[in-house]
Amino acid sequence: MKQGKIEDITFYSKELDEEMQLLIHLPHNYSPLYKYSVLIASDGKDYFQFGRIGRVIDELIDAKEIENVIVVGVPYKSVTERRRMYHTEGDRRDAYIRFLAHELVPYIDANYPTYQIGAGRGLIGDSLAATISLLTALKYPNCFGKVILHSPYVDDLVLNQVEAMEDASHFSIYHVIGEGETEVKTTVDGVQDFLTPNRVLKDLIERKGFPYFYEEFKGDHTWKHWQPDVRRAIQMVYSH
Repeated sequence: MKQGKIEDITFYSKELDEEMQLLIHLPHNYSPLYKYSVLIASDGKDYFQFGRIGRVIDELIDAKEIENVIVVGVPYKSVTERRRMYHTEGDRRDAYIRFLAHELVPYIDANYPTYQIGAGRGLIGDSLAATISLLTALKYPNCFGKVILHSPYVDDLVLNQVEAMEDASHFSIYHVIGEGETEVKTTVDGVQDFLTPNRVLKDLIERKGFPYFYEEFKGDHTWKHWQPDVRRAIQMVYSH
């Protein structure tokens, strides 16, 4: 199989006032003559390492099952920083969301042959990275047209922001959660039930009328279960 390449770039963010690492996967057919959709992954290193997202994209493009996609992975520097940027109560949450929409998107559009429209941009994340992906799309619905959620952390702030969304036609949502995610060990907040709030979120998303796919898999809050789902998520969201 033909393999793409990953560019490892350092990008200075004014919003976060620090250098951010970007892992940019260019598929094997990459050429400035083509146009590409963009998928931004928070927990970016995990999606490449554990989710094998680069290999999945290359295989599906090779099989002509999906459109051309560039994946932009944004790794976190530490568990503490991850919480500060991704958690609903994180003190850097809003700055990270602005970084994605106001800095990262223009940078990618300026340096790669992208569609430069909301429908051509997606966000993907697992756990807290899924939470921040959804919050970012809710804040900038004209900027991002697709969201892929692997077992997001859901609380009242998330539900309230979905409830406040007036036009649910802006972006589609792909959402999976494990039936075994009733006792998830978190770094700060102890053991939490992820499944019940995700079911509440599902009912709310359906009521609001978003284009939506939802499924519960047999398994818990780990990459063992998210990894095989990455392929289906990409296939469904980026099929021709």
